[in-house]
Amino acid sequence: MKVAAVLSFLVAANVASGFAPIASKSSAVVSKLGMSTSTEAVPFVKGERIIRPLLPKVYVYDHCPFCVRVRLALGIKNVKHTLHFLANDDLATPTNLVGKKIAPIFEIPEDKLIMMESLDIIAKVDSDPRFGTTNSILPASGRKDIKSWQKSIQTLLRTLQRPRYVATGLLPEFQQLDSRHAFIKNHQLPPYEKPEWKGDAENPGMDMDAKLKLYAEAMASDPAPLLEDLNARLVELDDMLYSEHYCSEGGLSLDDIDLWARLRSITIIKGVQWPRKLRAYMDNLSALGDVPLYDEMAL
Repeated sequence: MKVAAVLSFLVAANVASGFAPIASKSSAVVSKLGMSTSTEAVPFVKGERIIRPLLPKVYVYDHCPFCVRVRLALGIKNVKHTLHFLANDDLATPTNLVGKKIAPIFEIPEDKLIMMESLDIIAKVDSDPRFGTTNSILPASGRKDIKSWQKSIQTLLRTLQRPRYVATGLLPEFQQLDSRHAFIKNHQLPPYEKPEWKGDAENPGMDMDAKLKLYAEAMASDPAPLLEDLNARLVELDDMLYSEHYCSEGGLSLDDIDLWARLRSITIIKGVQWPRKLRAYMDNLSALGDVPLYDEMAL
């Protein structure tokens, strides 16, 4: 992880200096796959560091894209905050805060405010002058092409990502066996649907031993066919990106907050071939938002 930290520092330094960021050496970058070229675009410039007397708190799971949305937005706005990584089987902490098991949860201690829902949290932070220039993150553009792409690749990513989340043993929410089993218990692998996996009023669902076996088999299987499909789909997305600094014309927006948060988990998959512009986009926003990628622990 020291290598990742150094790379993150170098990327941040390059961004600040106006140089192009350095792609992680552990990720394949295949320029010949990317058919599109990067549009010249002015990078987003952070405001001054915001350090409140009482730091805001964010309760998250590291792998959760909705949690990453909030972390990315706070990093972009340069707001210092405290991160609390919840164990995946921790029911008590989120329930005591907001009445149910959910993440992210955002707390502003000076206001005695606790809230949930990632987009509501981001809207609160970006509209409050205590957290820097307001409305600095543009609204979502409503692009349907990226949304359709995300939906079309959902099954593929679940097949590749979910076993790897728990197999690394390194993500903070999965540090203990109970927390890993809690995730496996509640998160189905394709082609199973949630009622078939978890059960419902009409059936008890799959037993835990069967779920553990399926996760183990998924990790042991040859990922090459799935990787071939994923790599091709990333080329499609590369062509949709407006630039390596933001995905839609006009500037950094909620389009980026959502897209990057979902793409981040792909870096936990070893052997992914990133088109050059898309890889630069991943590195740029990682440095800008101060949210690390998974390259150094990829399986």
